[in-house]
Formats: sequence, C-alpha cells, structure tokens
Amino acid sequence: MASPRPAVLVARQAPAAVLARLHAEFDVDLNEPDVVLPRPELLQRLQGKLACMITGSERIDAELLDACPELRFVSTVSVGFNHIDVPACTARGVVVTNTPDVLTESTADFGFALMMAAARRMSEGERMLRDGRWQRWSWDLLAGADVHGATLGILGMGRIGQAIARRGHHGFGMPVIYHNRSRLDAATEAAVGARYVSQDELFAEADHLILVLPYSPAVHHLVGAQQLALMKPTATLTNVARGGIVDENALVAALRAGRPGAAALDVFEGEPQVNPALLTLPNTVLTPHIASATIKTRTAMAALAVDNLLALVSGRPPLTALNPEVIERQT
Repeated sequence: MASPRPAVLVARQAPAAVLARLHAEFDVDLNEPDVVLPRPELLQRLQGKLACMITGSERIDAELLDACPELRFVSTVSVGFNHIDVPACTARGVVVTNTPDVLTESTADFGFALMMAAARRMSEGERMLRDGRWQRWSWDLLAGADVHGATLGILGMGRIGQAIARRGHHGFGMPVIYHNRSRLDAATEAAVGARYVSQDELFAEADHLILVLPYSPAVHHLVGAQQLALMKPTATLTNVARGGIVDENALVAALRAGRPGAAALDVFEGEPQVNPALLTLPNTVLTPHIASATIKTRTAMAALAVDNLLALVSGRPPLTALNPEVIERQT
C-alpha cells in the first residue's frame, strides 16, 4: 500500500501554475478565500501538516509550533522573516526558507519611484488635481526637490540597497552615501559609487534617504526623533524595509515640524492598519506594501517558495534555508 502523500497548508493564494507543482507532490490545503486566517483557524488547519507555505500575514512562533508538532517545513513567500521565530523553529527541528534575490530589482525600482514621488510632491499634486483645487499655474506651485545630482543616502546596503545605489549613481548622477552593519568591500563600493559614513552622518547629509535594512528587534524604532532631527528640512525619507524600523509617532511629529520635508512609506508598523495621523499629512506618499508587486516578481517568489518545499520533501537541500543547521543535524 502506497504511503500517504505529505500535507501542506498554503495560507494565501498563489499563481495556479505554481500551485500545480505542489499538487503533484502534496495533499494541498489551500486557503481559497485568500483572507488572513484567524489564529485559531491557522492552528487548526496546520494539524497533521508536514509543511506550510505562508506570507508575512501568518505568525509562526513557539506556541504555534508546540500546538502543531508534525510541522517540519515553513516556506515563506517573502524576503523578510520577522513574522517567524526562527530560533524556536531551529530548536524544534523545523526548517525555514524565504525568497530572497528574485524581488531585488522590482523592489529597487519601487523604492526609487517612491523617493522620486516624495521629492517631486507627486501625491500632493494628484490630490490637488483630483479635488479640483488646481486653478492656475504659479512659479512655486508644488515646487519640490531635485533628484538628479542630489545626495542619495541608503540605510542597509544589501542586495536591494546596492540596486538602488546603482540606479542613483549611474542613472541620476547622485553621490551615494550609506551606512550598514558591516562595510562593503572597496570593489563593491566603487561599482555602485557609494561612500560609507556613520549613521548620524547619513541622516544629516542625505538629500534623499531610503531604508532597506532587514527588521529585527535590535532595529525596532531605530529611526526616531533623534535621527529625524538630524535631517535637512528639504530631505525625504523613504521606507521599503519594515514598518517597525521607524517610530511612526516621531515621524508624524517631524513631518509636521518640516524636518524632513516629506516621507514615502510602503510599510507600516501595524499594517494593514495605518497610523491615522500619517493619513492627514500632505507631505507623505503612502502605498500598501507593494514594492515587490509585479506579476513576474510575485510569480518568481511563489515559485521559489514551492521549489524549497519540493526540495525538502525529496531529500535535497532547499535553495534558501534560513536555518541550514537543522538540515545538517538531520543528515
């Protein structure tokens, strides 16, 4: 008698062609309505599952792992993994994978676009036009800040940070400064035209500062009142990293005070809820966590998540394990 196939929970919808590959190897429990599963339902549907394919909407922690002892593989369709307690997974022999690399260029495109929208006051202009408040031309109507030739600051110089730096340096003639947990090698700095500075220098010198560092408890509210006060009144702050990196109440106060001059946010600390004060500010560009949202990129992310699951059940090492020591321990 053939052994039963392993079971997987797919917590959110994904492209049908990608899911077809899962159906060939797994018994798939698919969240057809594509809503965020309430915690009790998530726990219930994970019972008896060997694996799950999740997004940033699902929290995997010690409580869940203890309630779902058969779970052995967690594949998240995201680069960030602050919704997963990786040490708790490691301690229980649960392999965790994510989807880096495939979204680098699309996210860099979007981050640069957000920064430009804030600098040139595009959202303010669109709201003025749609509301019927555009009555005449004037020399200073919604005059913003130049992007070309301005100093681009990047906090977090990983793959996405370097991709943004390339766009600024090669495409817009921007001097690039950055701060990172560890400094890049000289060749990489030269390739993207970047100069390493202290964190305080980064906030003080950047005309346009983009946050692309990974979230961890160590960087929670890293950008607060003290850092924002260093910024130029003409500067912009763009966040395509994680919402918790920015103290949003401090940002609201800083934007009201005019330092920095504008902010562009694709991520929020309590998303999908947004700090209501941010919605009242004219000098903000706000988007609903869509930096990686192109059809090609989102499909590639789902495909990589599936590749990791298929590798694990076939005895091959996954492509992008966050805790490979679990696999080494099992071999």
